Amino acid sequence: MAHQTFGTRTATAGIDRTAVAALADEHLDWRFKALPPEAWGRTTRAYLASSPHLSDLGTPLLTLDAGALDHNLRTMAAWCHETGVALAPHGKTTMAPALWQAQLDAGAIGVTLANLPQLHVARAFGVQRLMLANALVDPAGLAWIAGELAADPDFAFLSWADSVRTVTLMDEALRAAGVGSGPDPETDRRIEVVVELGGEGGRTGARSIAEAENVAQAVRAAPTLRLAGVAGYEGALAHDAAAGSLDTVRAYLRDLAELHRRLASAYETDHPIVTAGGSAYFDLVAEVLVPAVRESAAEVVVRSGAYVIHDDGYYRGISPLSRTAAAAAYGDGFRSAMHGWARVVSQPEPQLALLDAGKRDLPFDEGLPVPQLVRGAGPARGVVTAMNDQHTFLRDAAATDAATTAPVGAVIRLGLSHPCTALDKWALIPVLDDADSADPKVVDLVRTFF
Repeated sequence: MAHQTFGTRTATAGIDRTAVAALADEHLDWRFKALPPEAWGRTTRAYLASSPHLSDLGTPLLTLDAGALDHNLRTMAAWCHETGVALAPHGKTTMAPALWQAQLDAGAIGVTLANLPQLHVARAFGVQRLMLANALVDPAGLAWIAGELAADPDFAFLSWADSVRTVTLMDEALRAAGVGSGPDPETDRRIEVVVELGGEGGRTGARSIAEAENVAQAVRAAPTLRLAGVAGYEGALAHDAAAGSLDTVRAYLRDLAELHRRLASAYETDHPIVTAGGSAYFDLVAEVLVPAVRESAAEVVVRSGAYVIHDDGYYRGISPLSRTAAAAAYGDGFRSAMHGWARVVSQPEPQLALLDAGKRDLPFDEGLPVPQLVRGAGPARGVVTAMNDQHTFLRDAAATDAATTAPVGAVIRLGLSHPCTALDKWALIPVLDDADSADPKVVDLVRTFF
């Protein structure tokens, strides 16, 4: 039986649907801070059958919006199809198998992850094509991956390397695990590796094309590894959409394209990949890399992960479907699918309200929450000026006539920034049918595994 490789275009991306569906049979209890005691003892399925609404849930709270999720899935799938790139979304954003399944159903070729514990979660739910956007040099982790590959011919795994030392450590650990010593390559699977090119001042990655070429040579020389393409992450080199930042990203991507050109004849798979693209500059990835691979067997794979949730902060401003003219062609781009909900618990000063959500509940690293509406009363006033562990400071929430829009007890919906540091705070997240309605219905509960 032929083994699957990560870049096999015709392969169907798989996930264990039975395992995902079984999450509906998990019993709810005090571990899930999103749910009231009335839900405890029921299964997820039974609780949803009782038709709970937002007003039945306590605060603090994080919710997702069903319509926005669906829109974002369809929008990204359409963009990938029309630009000619494949998508292996970064699963670290959500760590939610049900959302991974939705992304795969929408056309993603696999799932990208960042570390070994995340790989464990993905394999527990039977994800068949995984990219580790990182170097794996942990001997126990490499032995485990080797065992997964040996046991499952439908499992495809691809890892990154940015130094000869990384390649040496991988090869030594895999040899110790018995990889590369068997007589039959069909039963003794080498691990696919892409060479990572970085940039000065960036994150990981070889700092020059010449250095990256040396890494590629080391991969080819290792009997436990197979050279499968090149990789990079442009998001570490810029953090805004200023002209200079976009030029920096383009220059880096041109270097990545040049590395691919130099290595194209050395790849050891029929389906190599050239992969880049977080959620901020995937348009530039397509602009530079799609033409660069046109005369080769390689496929461009973007790894955007935040798109499925999006936000009302950082990504709303920097997403290609927000900052370019392309937005109009895609229903005005992505929509924020996440909201925070917090209750006013104190008004110790005339223009200060304290909310019961803090850094333990909502993201703050890419911008503070923004008040959007007071549930049942209309638009919210004021600005969030600070957050503590368990409190948010909302100032100037009173109207000019001194009639406050945020009295003690009021519940305020908050726009949030950065989904990667929002979902990790919640093991179970209610999905609302329409976050803009007066009292949205809870139509699903998304289980996360951070």
